[in-house]
Amino acid sequence: MIKVSGDILPNLPAILVWLDFAGVAVFAVTGALVAAKTQQDVIVTAFFAVLTGVGGGTVRDLLIGAPVFWIGQKGYLEICLIAAVVVFIFDTGRRAEALLNWADGVGLSVYCVIGTIKALAFGAHPVAAAAMGVVTGSVGGIMRDVIAGRPSVLMQREFYVTSAVTGAGLTVILIEAGMTHWAAGCISAVVAFITRAGAILFGWKQPIRRG
Repeated sequence: MIKVSGDILPNLPAILVWLDFAGVAVFAVTGALVAAKTQQDVIVTAFFAVLTGVGGGTVRDLLIGAPVFWIGQKGYLEICLIAAVVVFIFDTGRRAEALLNWADGVGLSVYCVIGTIKALAFGAHPVAAAAMGVVTGSVGGIMRDVIAGRPSVLMQREFYVTSAVTGAGLTVILIEAGMTHWAAGCISAVVAFITRAGAILFGWKQPIRRG
């Protein structure tokens, strides 16, 4: 049984801590799927699951001066390892890329919001908190792609970091406007996911500078 510590997200509803676990789980699945696509062994699969699952949150915690969340709280690494084993056992086949894109979108949407709220809880000013939300939601996936030698979504102009910016920024705006953390987080996560879904389904991209 995982015990949720109040030190992870102080003064916030426990449901947000559970969403933090969910974000890690989904990102861990995306890391494991990348390893599965290249037919890696279970150890490499677990490595990618852990790297992707906790990578963004680790960078965030180091930057805001918080205890690194997965060191002081049971459950995070266990979730990553379970995700790795499940993906390793079950054949994803042709569905791997689609599963990866959608799971990544869900993880990004949840995690950018959680990262923003945690940064605010640790005293970061609003703009910095939004930046930490972007780091939390996108850095794990970027590290995963770089180490795996995959073309990073960051360099393909798709709404990826843009979705994290949207979710994190909207979270700050709604909380500063007086909305509860829970309501602001839910709304922002949905909006972030919609923008990412648009990129997956319709190829939404940022315009580029020409000339």
